[in-house]
Amino acid sequence: MNFGTLPSGERVERHELTSGRLRAAVLSYGAILQTLEVDGVNVVLGLPTLDDYLTRSRYFGAVVGRYGNRIAGGRFTLDGVEYHLPVNNGPNSLHGGTEGFDSKVWTIRDVTGSAITLALVSPDGDQGYPGTLTASVTYTLDGDALRIDYTTETDAPTVVNLTNHSYFNLAGGGDVLGHVVRMAADHYLPVDGDKIPTGEAAPVKGTVFDFTTPHAIGERFDGAYDHCFVLNGDITVTEPGSGRTMEVTTTEPGVQFYAGGMLDGDATPYGPHAGFCLETQHFPDSPNQPAFPSTVLRPGEVRASTTTYRFPG
Repeated sequence: MNFGTLPSGERVERHELTSGRLRAAVLSYGAILQTLEVDGVNVVLGLPTLDDYLTRSRYFGAVVGRYGNRIAGGRFTLDGVEYHLPVNNGPNSLHGGTEGFDSKVWTIRDVTGSAITLALVSPDGDQGYPGTLTASVTYTLDGDALRIDYTTETDAPTVVNLTNHSYFNLAGGGDVLGHVVRMAADHYLPVDGDKIPTGEAAPVKGTVFDFTTPHAIGERFDGAYDHCFVLNGDITVTEPGSGRTMEVTTTEPGVQFYAGGMLDGDATPYGPHAGFCLETQHFPDSPNQPAFPSTVLRPGEVRASTTTYRFPG
């Protein structure tokens, strides 16, 4: 169905998916997951109109790219050439720049009752990135699970790091500080004052970043999490009031755990900690951090990853 029209004249579509206990709505603008209902309760933060997404969004439900998370100084060097990106987060480039994938209209390649595939072609030089990149994202509802499959290809060497920026609230309202997180991550990435990794993978043991045993989001650190964790297994989040649980598995090496502390309730409809993000991804600033897993994509290669959010009943 038609969700609205951009000032450019581009039409934005909205499609609903259903399977078992789950129901979802996906927009062609930003490949946004607008709603995800579990047993009739919407567990993601979304906005009701296209104008809201243009003016009041904090990447709610969007696929971000070409590079999710931060790149220090808005620059990186690849094969001896330095590339400059738009700076939109202090001194850094965040989530692909000022006009990232979250603000593009994706092409709907295929849609069924329970799955949708969207595609986007990012031209050479888009937001300063080299190479023409072809990306696709498939959302599939399968019983009690939402699976997101990503693929990317390029015609010239580039860097890429796609992720979904959904904010979850398993209660369907209120804040998420009481949600309990267990995360199989023995290390996290410490950051400097600009939230750029120092290059170290530090042990979580004995710190407020230790979720190897369950802890509520607001139990420590004032819930001020916005850090990348090095995964060695799955993530489980439980909302004690409803008993609703979400299990996250991914092929990616890390996850940015953000507890929504910068939501302000003024510029957006949601206040601080109205939702939390688990952005499965490669590490922030990897193009400038040779010790991190590489995010370089070269012609002839296909970068593919899968993340699954399961809601056991």
